[in-house]
Amino acid sequence: MNRAAMDTLRSFLPARCSTAADLPWIPSGTPGKSAKPLRFLRNGSGFVELLRMEPGTLMPLHRHSGEIHAYNLSGSRQLCTGEVIGPGDYVYEPPGNTDWWKVVGDATMVALVVVMGEVEFLGPGDTVLARVDAATQLADYHRHCIDRGWPVRDIVES
Repeated sequence: MNRAAMDTLRSFLPARCSTAADLPWIPSGTPGKSAKPLRFLRNGSGFVELLRMEPGTLMPLHRHSGEIHAYNLSGSRQLCTGEVIGPGDYVYEPPGNTDWWKVVGDATMVALVVVMGEVEFLGPGDTVLARVDAATQLADYHRHCIDRGWPVRDIVES
């Protein structure tokens, strides 16, 4: 195929493809919790990740400034409302949602998560203990790769 034909074909293909197997799991400060970043969205507006948590791991009380979309691929988690979310279940959380949840059962929970905006982890009296957003997650990804001598993949939307 000639160069002009290849350039035309590229205009129809996705701008960015990532092979998830080539991306690392990045441990968090919470034992039993790690994330695999798949894409950091334009202008730091959010990020897409695979979230992995071991049975019994608690996602502490947190508040979202933007919407969240989460699709469970494996394992189950019990929301603070009592609902159990299992493989194939989808959860939408609107901006301002405050919740906590726990991984239940014997299987590791893996979910595809789209996080818009910021996540604030809360302590007593709604004190903000920590904030997570696209910038903090991107910095963690870069630091993790560089510390191990691994390549830093270009997974940032331009």
